[in-house]
Parts: sequence; structure tokens; C-alpha cells
Amino acid sequence: MRYIVNILILLLIAVGASSQNDRSYIRSGNRDMRGGAEGAAGKAETKYRKALTANGANAQAMYNLGCALLAQNKDSMAMEMFEKSVKAEKSAHRKAMAYHNMGVIMQRQQQYGAAMEQYKNALRLAPHSEDSRYNYVLCKRLKKEDDNNNGGGGGNNNQQNQDKNKDKNKDKNQNQDKDKQDQKDEQQKQDEQQQMSKENADQLLNAAVQNEKATRERMRKAASQPSRRNLEKNW
Repeated sequence: MRYIVNILILLLIAVGASSQNDRSYIRSGNRDMRGGAEGAAGKAETKYRKALTANGANAQAMYNLGCALLAQNKDSMAMEMFEKSVKAEKSAHRKAMAYHNMGVIMQRQQQYGAAMEQYKNALRLAPHSEDSRYNYVLCKRLKKEDDNNNGGGGGNNNQQNQDKNKDKNKDKNQNQDKDKQDQKDEQQKQDEQQQMSKENADQLLNAAVQNEKATRERMRKAASQPSRRNLEKNW
């Protein structure tokens, strides 16, 4: 991505005191930006804001402030300043640079279609701008790739999501069926155990009854037989 962050050098001689004031702030901000020291963009931002306080209609201060904000990744505020500079600027060349940097902001946010529109605006005003043309072609390719991924592949993604949901529902149903079967098996096991316990109890009771009958029968038979006595014979 190619950026245009040209800081406009003011060559016009000031006429009034207020005009001289805002232009001096701009020149001071330009020196900060060209210095490239750490925090230079922040210092320049302060100078350009002072210039706008002195002269709120200064389109060059708007554009330069947008550049300082762009250098600090303050994209939304930079976009606002570039939009204002486009409306206030009379120079087609400087308008083109503002449109270009608006395209850069859109491109940063991966809004490739919107970026292409800004680059086209820039190229209408500056047809020979290689930077705007390069970024336009790049955004066109990136947008096509993005559309293919989100459009053509989107159907596949939707289908995959539907299949995943179906699989989840299928697994859920299978789990529910398994839980039901487990509950059924557990209940059957408990019923069988209860049945076995009952059968064992019946068997034990029957055995006890049979033993009792057999004991009584033996006692009855023993009572009905005559007792044998050994008689001594007298000689």
C-alpha cells in the first residue's frame, strides 16, 4: 500500500495578522513532520490544530492535520479532516491527495470497494498519479479475492455449517437415545434382580416347607410303629 503524506509547504506571503498566525503554525508543524523524531506527528497535530483555531477555513491546515492523524493511526479523525479539506480546497492536485489518503484509510480497514471509489476520485483529478493507480489495482484484486472467499465459498461454508448443525443434532439425538436405552437397560436389570430375589425367596420358602413336611412325616411314621421290647425268658 502506498501512502501520500505530503505536507503542503505554504509559499504565499501572509497579508493579514491572523493569516500570518495560522501559517506560522503550519510551518512549525511541517518542520516537526519532516524531522521524523519520536512523537513528531503528535507535536505537528497540535500545531495544525492551533492553525485551524486561528483560521478554521484553512484547507491546507485541514489536509496537513489529516496527514498527522494518519501517521498516528487515528483513522476516523484523519478521515474527517480529509473530507473537510476536500470541501474547502480549491486546488485539484491537493484534493486528489486528500482523496488518495481517504482511500488508504478505507484500504486499511479492508473496505476495498470504498477504497477503490476514493482512488477513482483521486485519479479523476490527477490521472497520472502512479500511487493512486497502484493502490486502485491492488484493492481491485483484494476485493475479488475477498468476494470469492465470502461469496463463492460462502455457499460451501453455509452448507458446511448446516452439515455441522445436522451432525450436532444427530449426535444429540443419538446421545438421547443412548440415555434412554441405558435407562431401559438399568430398569430391566433392576426388574431382573427383583425377579431373581423373589424367585430365590420362593425357592427358599418352598424348601423350608418341604423340609418341615418331611420332618413331620418321619415323626408320624416313628410314632405309629410299635416299640420293640426285649423279654427275658424264665427257665
